[in-house]
Amino acid sequence: MSVAFRRESDEEHLEPKFELPIPASPNLVTIAGKALIDARIDALTAAIAGAAADAVEPLRRDLRYWQTRRTTAVPTSAPADGSAGFGTQVSVRIGGRVRTIAIVGDDEADPNADRLAYGAPLARVLAGAEPGDRLPFNGREDAIEVLAVAPIDPPR
Repeated sequence: MSVAFRRESDEEHLEPKFELPIPASPNLVTIAGKALIDARIDALTAAIAGAAADAVEPLRRDLRYWQTRRTTAVPTSAPADGSAGFGTQVSVRIGGRVRTIAIVGDDEADPNADRLAYGAPLARVLAGAEPGDRLPFNGREDAIEVLAVAPIDPPR
């Protein structure tokens, strides 16, 4: 039979549904990052239980993402030597302005709140820095002055 006489289903015209992309880097998390993942899973589980049938599949997709993130989470502490790195808050002077930047995991990152993923360019520049260091950034020598470094999570 010719396809011209075939009835098309509504499903044929919908955009395909893809899984949420998982970052390729290791899933390093702080204590707060682990709690964030658990809270998202709890909220999605509750939302699925009360959702209408047509709204369940996007929620399940999100739940699969967060369950994968929980399974692959690697709790990581700040560097023991007191240098900047994953799990630290770094106070810096950039362009005459003082900022305190937290270096966190991918799921905790919020650049607008100065919470940068550890793979972000500025976070990579700060890795290993100590108070008093001056670092090049964005094509300028001495663009960043490191003022203080402190762990985000209390020592374990």
